[in-house]
Amino acid sequence: MIQFDAVHKRFPNGTTAVHDLTLRMPEGGVTVLVGSSGCGKTTTLRMINRMVEPTSGTIRVGGKDVTRQDAAELRRSIGYVIQQAGLFPHRTVLDNIATVPLLLGHGRRRARAKAAELLETVGLTAEAGKRYPHQLSGGQQQRVGVARALAADPPVLLMDEPFGAVDPVVRTQLQDELLRLQKELSKTIVFVTHDVDEAVRLGDQIAIFRTGGHLVQCASPAELLARPADDFVADFLGAERGLKLLSLKTLAGVPQGPAPEGEAWTLVLDAADKPLHWASKDGAEIPVRPLKDGDSLLAALDESIASPTGLVARVDAAGRLTGVTSRDDIHRHAGQAHSEARVAA
Repeated sequence: MIQFDAVHKRFPNGTTAVHDLTLRMPEGGVTVLVGSSGCGKTTTLRMINRMVEPTSGTIRVGGKDVTRQDAAELRRSIGYVIQQAGLFPHRTVLDNIATVPLLLGHGRRRARAKAAELLETVGLTAEAGKRYPHQLSGGQQQRVGVARALAADPPVLLMDEPFGAVDPVVRTQLQDELLRLQKELSKTIVFVTHDVDEAVRLGDQIAIFRTGGHLVQCASPAELLARPADDFVADFLGAERGLKLLSLKTLAGVPQGPAPEGEAWTLVLDAADKPLHWASKDGAEIPVRPLKDGDSLLAALDESIASPTGLVARVDAAGRLTGVTSRDDIHRHAGQAHSEARVAA
């Protein structure tokens, strides 16, 4: 666990970056720090590994006061990923990843073996390890940055807007990769972003800051979206926070039944019972986007609107049809999700 107790940071020019911050970041979870520019979220993150020293208060990582530890040793024990990856341009990708294990005294062969293993972990090929950073795309460089941060198997991973410099498609892929890695590795992650959607997608808890380094609210994504602490939080989350809440709820509990036959529209399947498209009696075809139990209620609402029947095709992990779900049932469960979140909050 990472604990901030009455932490204050004032810079020499008199600017207060963080004001009296008390915050708990649970072990094995993702805490996302969000807020507008200059609200203190990056300063908060950088005080954890002493890239910035607190003016007062106490910060503990794993129960130990960070200011009573050697700063260099502390940083080697904490993974750190920044927006531009921060790779050494004159070193190969493999040697970039092996940097921290070598600093920790691991032999070169062992460090490179670990680096090669991590390349695969973050979805890169062995061939990529032979290249130099400038030969990689922005998304690939960010994956290398994550691999390097994981190379010493740190319990804590700090990520400062790591996906902010890539295009939206690659950003979504990197978010997916982080969620997959976290499910496998269970690191204690502190993630800074200015993107509310990214925070909702990645965070187990979200801490919202306002200018002057004041923490306004820290809660789970569902609780924040259902019950913002004040108008500032509500405005920051945006008018579409109800839709964001539905992105957190899945289709798993929504009923399904057999696909209708003999109606104006028929769901056409291939030989393996996988949905192909909706077909009308006069020969028209409309694409179908089948959904699995793990897909969100928001995705289901979108698909029910696109569907000519208002029905959503449901499939198993192999893509075979398991049934269809009506728009009414999706709306009913969406309403329940909002009610449950308000009660929980």
